[in-house]
Amino acid sequence: MLYELIILLLIGIDQLSKMWALNSLKEIGSIPIIEDVFHLTYVENRGAAFGMFQDNQIIFIVVAVIATIFGLYYLHTKKLNILGKTSIVLIIAGAIGNLIDRVRLGFVVDYFDFRFIWEYVFNIADIFVVVGTIMLCIYIIVFEEDK
Repeated sequence: MLYELIILLLIGIDQLSKMWALNSLKEIGSIPIIEDVFHLTYVENRGAAFGMFQDNQIIFIVVAVIATIFGLYYLHTKKLNILGKTSIVLIIAGAIGNLIDRVRLGFVVDYFDFRFIWEYVFNIADIFVVVGTIMLCIYIIVFEEDK
């Protein structure tokens, strides 16, 4: 039950930030925080990471549901250390956060715009998924090799 509460908290943080972006950024478009480096930019992403696979919402919904079910099963049935548990919690929270947008809005709300790094805009759920995936890879490489 603790995992589910943490996941709900993280989803809440993600959804509140997206609600702010919808209510504040949509009309403005973009707010430069550090000119030409970091902006808050409203984007409606109808694809996956970096806008790939545009308008294939059903695929993303199915993948998010499967990842969530598998992740929760794994959390409750496997012995994992804190790194493994945290990685799965982050991935599930990010997947559900973006799933809510896809089902509710038909697109994912993105707003973090680091222009000096790349041209892609992302959100908190994306950060959860990426950080969780990196942590899961580290967990598998470091801790699963011994088994």
